[in-house]
Amino acid sequence: MPGPLHAFLAADHARLDALLTAARTGAGVALAHYGELREGLLRHIGIEEKILLPAVRKLRAGQALPLARQLRADHAALAALLVPTPTPELLGSIAKLLSLHNALEEGDAGVYAICEEILGATLAEILERSRSAPPVPLAPHHDGPRAFAAIDRLLRSAGRDP
Repeated sequence: MPGPLHAFLAADHARLDALLTAARTGAGVALAHYGELREGLLRHIGIEEKILLPAVRKLRAGQALPLARQLRADHAALAALLVPTPTPELLGSIAKLLSLHNALEEGDAGVYAICEEILGATLAEILERSRSAPPVPLAPHHDGPRAFAAIDRLLRSAGRDP
């Protein structure tokens, strides 16, 4: 049975998945839902990158989790996918990557379960810090060729198909 941090982060995955579904309107993009998705996904990535993974690394005497490199590569690719103005194709790429990424984190043997075990007595503090994480400031969209080159490079670096 998932612990409280696992449940909190998995519920956020479900919320983000629902926003992604709502943003995908067939041939277009529902911008209000996409804006919430963009803000929420960047906040979620921030929780994992700035709170969860560093706390676990500290408790492991400076050793990162074995899956931390893949998680960070996925996070970088997801953040890059949020840079350009959204299109149905970009939303499809986000959905595909989130499906693969979330599977690594959830489940009885997923990253969240492993983290909860390692966090032990510090779990309540990490959960509270995660819950109170502020929204991430959003930059304007950028549609230049460098943005799309970065997406391709980061997806390949993560071992994910562009």
